[in-house]
Amino acid sequence: MAEVTAAMVKELREKTGAGMMDCKKALTEAEGDLERATEVLRERGLASAAKKAGRVAAEGLVESYIHAGGRIGVLVEVNCETDFVAKNEDFRTFVKDVAMHIAAANPQYVRREEVPQDIVEKEREILRVQTLNEGKPEKIVEKIVEGRIDKFFKDICLMEQQFVKDPDKTIDTLLREKIATIGENISIRRFARYVVGEGIEKNEANFVDEVMAQVRK
Repeated sequence: MAEVTAAMVKELREKTGAGMMDCKKALTEAEGDLERATEVLRERGLASAAKKAGRVAAEGLVESYIHAGGRIGVLVEVNCETDFVAKNEDFRTFVKDVAMHIAAANPQYVRREEVPQDIVEKEREILRVQTLNEGKPEKIVEKIVEGRIDKFFKDICLMEQQFVKDPDKTIDTLLREKIATIGENISIRRFARYVVGEGIEKNEANFVDEVMAQVRK
């Protein structure tokens, strides 16, 4: 089987506009044949979906999801091009799935481009120290760190997370498939995730005192 290189993935992505992981999978299936890989993407509707992604999506839904007996709540805004699609049951199901995924997977950002650079640099420095402490040779430290930074993005960015209901797909892949099915551009714009008590400083000592006071009565 032919090796699928980063350059091949880049070329296919530039040619079709499909996602990086979709391109890699298509090239693997096509055993490195660029033309066959393009056909694979077209058959799955992913190449055409990428072309739709440039169109303005200003309609859509704000959906909520409540989990764990009301202890976790999510609001997510997903946009589409027309009000007609916003009322489509398939679109609505997709939005609910995204909200549910956010509740379960706790992403911090929608896309990696949204992660503040100072947070990325701080994480990179921590990973560099960790890698050096593991005894890795200096000459390969930066390469290892970049690989770990990529995993860091996949952990915290919604679009790169594995969909909780189907780990073989990322949210980005799920989105592109939905674009291909519905025929309109769809964009996950923003979300908010709430957890009961999150951010509240709890005074454990006072709590113990209160319990003991009740016991003594």
